[in-house]
Amino acid sequence: MGERRQWLAVSLLLFVVVCCFLVPASAVHSNEEQGDGPLVYYIPVEQTVERGLEAFMKRSFETAIAEGATHLVLEMDTPGGAVDAAGDIATLIQETDIPVITFVRSKAISAGAYIALNTDQIIMTPRATMGSAKVIDGAGNAAEEKTQSYWLAEMRGAAELNGRDPVYAAAMADERIDLPELGAPAGELLTLTADQALEIDYAEAIVTSREELLAHLGLEDAVEREMEIAFAEQLARFVTHPIVIPILLSVGSLGLVLELYSPGFGIPGIMGISALLLFFFGHMFAGFAGLEALILFIIGFILILVEIFVPGFGIFGLLGVGALIGGMLLASFSTTLMLISLAIAFVVTAIAALFIFRYFGQRGPMKRVIHTDSTSTEKGYISNVTRSELIGAKGETLTPLRPSGSAIFGKERLDVVTEGSYIGQGKQVEIVYTAGSRIVVREVKE
Repeated sequence: MGERRQWLAVSLLLFVVVCCFLVPASAVHSNEEQGDGPLVYYIPVEQTVERGLEAFMKRSFETAIAEGATHLVLEMDTPGGAVDAAGDIATLIQETDIPVITFVRSKAISAGAYIALNTDQIIMTPRATMGSAKVIDGAGNAAEEKTQSYWLAEMRGAAELNGRDPVYAAAMADERIDLPELGAPAGELLTLTADQALEIDYAEAIVTSREELLAHLGLEDAVEREMEIAFAEQLARFVTHPIVIPILLSVGSLGLVLELYSPGFGIPGIMGISALLLFFFGHMFAGFAGLEALILFIIGFILILVEIFVPGFGIFGLLGVGALIGGMLLASFSTTLMLISLAIAFVVTAIAALFIFRYFGQRGPMKRVIHTDSTSTEKGYISNVTRSELIGAKGETLTPLRPSGSAIFGKERLDVVTEGSYIGQGKQVEIVYTAGSRIVVREVKE
């Protein structure tokens, strides 16, 4: 019954995860019916710029254009994020034929500023800011010179695309540019307030609401629709975050390692499979994983289950892990990031497994992994009984003793051994020592 309940829980978990990722990003329509007026779609650009946001924006653009949108408004409030994701979003904007407007509600920092510069117009609220776009690496340090040079060129190009002075875009990414009149002397990155952006033509207007935004655009009679990020969309963005990926892989690999060395199927296996499912289906929903990655993942999953329930000296487990890793590489949007994440997961799993086996191997749930039972005479485990009552008994050899053989004592036949000398058949012998199954005899001289 315990096994059945555990499998029922796993099946329910798989069903819930799959259902979550089958729910598409939804568009919430306004109460106003669409007439002959223009159709404006609002698309939120919030939190960190990463691959999950990129996938959401692609679907949002496709949905809006398919429904006949005449204007796209990116409602922005982001601290920045991944340069590669921002570059793909910028390409998406540039390839869109209808006007794209950025409405900075709070902040458009770093990659957010770059995305905004690629749109046709930038409109800000009075308290909004934009800028500070220097590239940093995963450790929080400035990126190498080659990357900085590329990013500066991208920032300048984005500004020039819509007739903006590129020196200000460069100052957002290069602290060597001296702009004290805008509060960014040499040594500091440029971050524009709404008033400053309006002054240097980096913003077309300052408004406080959507109504004022539409009035500025001359779209007072427009029909408004809004894209909402569904739960599955938010989960996919979370799962595809560069920091979350190695965490999920570490949890998944550690859970499976512990399960492979535990009998049956329990909490470690559920934990590991759940983490890997979140990783894989998140990437699949975000559009990074294809059919080949799904096939490899399923094969790896089945092989690991075979190893758990039908032990095969680790062969099935190793093949399953290899298939899972292959599926992850195919599902990833960056092979380099995935290899780094896998390396981190390997190190974390090795250290955690050693710690658990060493300090918790003889108690708690890990007691199943390491066999600690022992056998002793006190516990009733006795392989042979020493028959000390036979000492002094006399009998006759049935076979020659060279030095072992058989002898009869009364009506009992025993296997015996001499003290080292040869004793012939039919000789009288006496038992002088017993220890377990060993019975030592000596010839009786007449």
